[in-house]
Amino acid sequence: MSARTIRTWSWLHKWSSLACTVFMLLLCLTGLPLIFHDEIGEWVGTRVTPPPMPGVTRRIPLDEALGVARRVYPDRFVQFASQDDGSDEAWFVTMTPTPAPTADFRQVVVDARTGGVLPSAGIDQGFMWLMERLHVDLFAGLAGKLFLGSMGLLLLVSIVSGVVLYAPFMRKLPFGAVRKDRSRRVLWLDLHNLLGIASLAWALVVGATGVANTLIDLAQDYWREHELQPLLAKYQGDTPVPVPDWAPVQRALEAARSRVPGTSVSFIAFPGTSFATPHHFAFYLHGSTPLTGRLREAVLVDARTAEVSAVPQRPWYLTALQLSQPLHFGDYAGWPMKILWTLLDLVTIVVLASGLYLWLRRREPRPAPDGSALAFTEASP
Repeated sequence: MSARTIRTWSWLHKWSSLACTVFMLLLCLTGLPLIFHDEIGEWVGTRVTPPPMPGVTRRIPLDEALGVARRVYPDRFVQFASQDDGSDEAWFVTMTPTPAPTADFRQVVVDARTGGVLPSAGIDQGFMWLMERLHVDLFAGLAGKLFLGSMGLLLLVSIVSGVVLYAPFMRKLPFGAVRKDRSRRVLWLDLHNLLGIASLAWALVVGATGVANTLIDLAQDYWREHELQPLLAKYQGDTPVPVPDWAPVQRALEAARSRVPGTSVSFIAFPGTSFATPHHFAFYLHGSTPLTGRLREAVLVDARTAEVSAVPQRPWYLTALQLSQPLHFGDYAGWPMKILWTLLDLVTIVVLASGLYLWLRRREPRPAPDGSALAFTEASP
């Protein structure tokens, strides 16, 4: 590789790394607790777990659960209702001042076995909420997501350029060499290179899936606008079906599940809300296998008649994005994968911090005598 080519790749690696390092450190630090989101939620009391009731199999109708939530907040509208994956013991009912999208949420957790209200913390407070907002959008909404996505792209450029530079830099050293007898900067340079190569595949996967996750809002908007709306053109301009005119929601749910057998509820959007239409309940269902459990199938049910109106086909890009979300946080294989993700996250923090340290302690490169490669004052082998 010529000296000019190495300089070009070095420039790419240096500036792409510098531009994204602080934000990548933030994402790695906030991502650590998010790997154990459910476990920490149970520990600090922000995750609601219904008390065990052995032998109780009865479930109240969904309409009854919604009625319980309305009695708690009689001046609010039901936006969504959801259930935890793998459990039908509770309904999480999200309520807002208007059916239109708003950030003013209140959540009521209804025990699906007894109809009682379970104690719960607010959904917009606490340590895990802070970590998630910093990790997802920096409290800046879609603009924050897209900004972090651009930082993720720079991370991918940094990784690729680092791989390209690794071979010429280590040409006279055995793989994985760490020169403890040299200066502190050389020691950290060798550790930076070794840990960076060791965590290469993981960093590429997490970086790429992180970039993909920042696009999910845009992808869902595109799906609703270009693939869902043509199916519902005859309902355009309708006002939302008023609550007194709703058909039984439980009957609508059963109709939706009969069209997509073997599924469970992920969440339900009600007429006039952002994930439904003015005329329909939108049921988002998931399967029971490790793969289908990550994929949501939308079923639109007429809010007046409880008859299925449409089962829109899920496009490939939504399938890819839905599969990338749990992979990003290591959710596919339980505790072993969570622990592996934690260790690799810690390694990446060291790589990022050492890269920043090396830049702060940088030395000017000087050309090699033959002009064929770069030599560094302290770092050259």
